[in-house]
Amino acid sequence: MSDLFGEPEEDVGGGAGYRPLADRLRPTVLGEVLGQEHLTGPDGVLTRMIRSGALGSLVFWGPPGTGKTTVARLLANETGLAFEQLSAIFSGVADLKRVFEAARLRRRKGQATLLFVDEIHRFNKAQQDSFLPVMEDGTVILVGATTENPSFELNAALLSRANVLTFRSLDPQSLGGLLERAEALTGKKLPLDAEARAALVRMADGDGRAVLSLAEEVWRSAGESEVFTAEKLQELLQRRAPIYDKGQDGHYNLISALHKAVRGSDPDAALYYLCRMLDAGEDRRFIARRIIRMASEDIGMADPQALVVANAAKEAWEFLGPPEGELAIAQACIYVATAPKSNAAYMAFKSAMRAAREHGSLLPPKHILNAPTKLMKEEGYGSGYRYDHDEQDAFSGQDYFPDAMGRQTFYDPPERGFEREVRKRLDYWNKLRNERKR
Repeated sequence: MSDLFGEPEEDVGGGAGYRPLADRLRPTVLGEVLGQEHLTGPDGVLTRMIRSGALGSLVFWGPPGTGKTTVARLLANETGLAFEQLSAIFSGVADLKRVFEAARLRRRKGQATLLFVDEIHRFNKAQQDSFLPVMEDGTVILVGATTENPSFELNAALLSRANVLTFRSLDPQSLGGLLERAEALTGKKLPLDAEARAALVRMADGDGRAVLSLAEEVWRSAGESEVFTAEKLQELLQRRAPIYDKGQDGHYNLISALHKAVRGSDPDAALYYLCRMLDAGEDRRFIARRIIRMASEDIGMADPQALVVANAAKEAWEFLGPPEGELAIAQACIYVATAPKSNAAYMAFKSAMRAAREHGSLLPPKHILNAPTKLMKEEGYGSGYRYDHDEQDAFSGQDYFPDAMGRQTFYDPPERGFEREVRKRLDYWNKLRNERKR
């Protein structure tokens, strides 16, 4: 008796004859790869490389389940290269030496080697450097796969010798195509209504291997003539955690998206990315710290209350904890997204810091320095200082910059939010300053 997948029933649980559906549906030619048409389609980058005979070393960068290993195998098949595979998790220097020596022997016999290294970012610098000689002399064509940003995780020397190709998360259409292939292979329709089928695709989160694994679980669990609703499906499969590594790209991509949405005054998008991070288990203190930074960097003096609100949200989280404290963070997120925007304070700080570094240790003008000793008084310290509160309009118009530097302008508030009022004050004081210099 066979199961739904045409395998002996006793092998469904992982016996010797069992092959996962994802393995059985593995494409046999590049044209069958779904979701990466920019690489494997008729005008794709890899298709063009194969057509021109100019295949060089590559780095495949993309999320899990997007076909990186499969495409590497197909590349070897379609170019007549010997295929060697290593995982950086389980391999060391001895394994690399063995593979390199085997590749040299093949090369002497006239056959080149495609060496596929999964999780290549896990190799340390010295291990990554060991690839350089065999890449340069043509012993191997290296194809490394990584889920992490190569710019941060791979040596510059290695990157300079390889083209980085980006693999995309599978879109709903591609995931749906995988499910259709699975149904054609098994001869069975998935026991899901339309809403549940769409929910299954969402649960896969762009991962082709995951959507097929989830489909297998559905087939195994369904009773005769049973059809799952979306609610039943979620109960059956539970909830698949989002692809989000708090220490890596997912972490930085989403906080970047949140920051840009706030800067762009889009509270709805900001809330969406905030909730994505909360849902994935991001550290609430990290989010609160970033919102405080947004309040200073992107709002600043346009609405000085933004910093107060952001700090209050951080304190509310510390005091209340989840889930009530998360609402305070969300409130602060909405506040900073809807506040008037200005980076004038941020830019002023950067300009002043640059001036401080460029001009060195200039002495402030002597008239604004205290003179606690007789010698300092004789040197002119404090001479001519005018106490602003005693002046008309409580403003003396004195120069405060070092004499060798001259007056500088760092802060240039725009005509927005509270800074409109600040601009009026500065313009008024500049007018008085100019009048009193005459």
